[in-house]
Amino acid sequence: MHDIRAIRDNPEAFVAGWSSRGVDDAADVVARILALDVDLRAAQTRGQDALAKRNAASKAIGAAMGKKDMAEADRLKAEVETLKGEIAEAGDAETAKGAELRDLLAGLKNLAAADVPDGEDENDNVEVLKWGEPRTTGPAKDHADLGEALGLLDFEAAAKMSGSRFAVLKGQLARLERAIGQFMLDMQTDKHGYQEVNPPLLVRDDAMFGTGQLPKFEEDLFKTGDFGAALSEVAREMDAAAKRQAEGNLFSYSVNVREQLDARYLIPTAEVSLTNLVREQILSEDEVAQPMRMTALTPCFRAEAGSAGRDTRGLIRQHQFSKVEMVSICRPEDSEAEHERMTGCAEAVLQALELPYRKVLLCKGDMGFSAQKTYDLEVWLPSQNTYREISSCSNCGDFQARRMDARFKRAGEKKTEFLHTLNGSGLAVGRTLVAVMENYQQEDGTIAVPAALQPYMGGLKTVGVASN
Repeated sequence: MHDIRAIRDNPEAFVAGWSSRGVDDAADVVARILALDVDLRAAQTRGQDALAKRNAASKAIGAAMGKKDMAEADRLKAEVETLKGEIAEAGDAETAKGAELRDLLAGLKNLAAADVPDGEDENDNVEVLKWGEPRTTGPAKDHADLGEALGLLDFEAAAKMSGSRFAVLKGQLARLERAIGQFMLDMQTDKHGYQEVNPPLLVRDDAMFGTGQLPKFEEDLFKTGDFGAALSEVAREMDAAAKRQAEGNLFSYSVNVREQLDARYLIPTAEVSLTNLVREQILSEDEVAQPMRMTALTPCFRAEAGSAGRDTRGLIRQHQFSKVEMVSICRPEDSEAEHERMTGCAEAVLQALELPYRKVLLCKGDMGFSAQKTYDLEVWLPSQNTYREISSCSNCGDFQARRMDARFKRAGEKKTEFLHTLNGSGLAVGRTLVAVMENYQQEDGTIAVPAALQPYMGGLKTVGVASN
């Protein structure tokens, strides 16, 4: 979300900033924002003026009545009624203009940081570094072929029960996937100091709004709602309400109706759950003297509505996958350094697994909705002879905090400030499994287990053989 005062004070910066991020007709958008802001403030002023006049007229009625001036009292009463209408009209206008302004601002992406390169898409991203030597010799089978040949990866069975973009992992491969997740979670907690959190996987729409998935990207989310149960609950409450009324007990109906009617969304990333832990809070400066660091290993669910035809085979782009997520909450002055640190924590996983990768600074046109600066880590996949994204680490500045109303107060200060939020993958488990399978494949079609994962595999050194 954006600060209307900042737009009001420097509209040209927002026109330039949104134009560089691909917002069509950014000048017209800013002009509309400013016009709504003028209308909103005018409605507020009209309402305040009418309220002041009504209060004065109401007070004058008493004085006129005291003087037995009934004509003046009647005139003032008529004036009060007129002013009540003006107050109501101004209130309606304020509500309508305020809602329109909030809806417009809610759909506009974050502005890029000053050091983010210009560009339209992934072709304009800037490579920062490469680590490791890509495997360009030896077997380079696709991970899907490897897994199916071993009898440990079954897409057909998954499709029968769930449709496309699902997979069934079996035996040693399922254990390897579990080992990868546990290894990464332990690394982020034990070595990098993130606090492990086990958060909800189902959240309400306001949580999705806070991190920027809503309202713009609803088609990419899985949504639930038990409307049959909701209607049953409404019927029960209506019966109970009639009984309470007959007994003279007009206590309002329970929250169960709202609980049933409210839709829930399956999280597309634990970023949603972790970041919303500070929603509508005011933290003390002591609580963020050091960045608040949280991590979670969770299933994630994505509809992939905009990915038709892309990565339709294999584990690269699934509706359901596991991911270790990192989230940091910090003071504004700490977020740039924390962004570099977080990205380093993700890189450390790839290095520990000895997987070649590159670090890329995303251009303005390729960044996500809420980000002001993003690094992608791309791992080498021999079967594709290219690097593919395995982690995205973003500094969102105060963009999400404004949407969540997440603040902190400095010691000795009365004024609150918005927190800064950061998020990153540490890493995506399924894609890490893909990278391990392809980079550690052997001539006989088996998969060597990286040394770092062997303690999590009970000492197993090779996937695809009966025993080691």
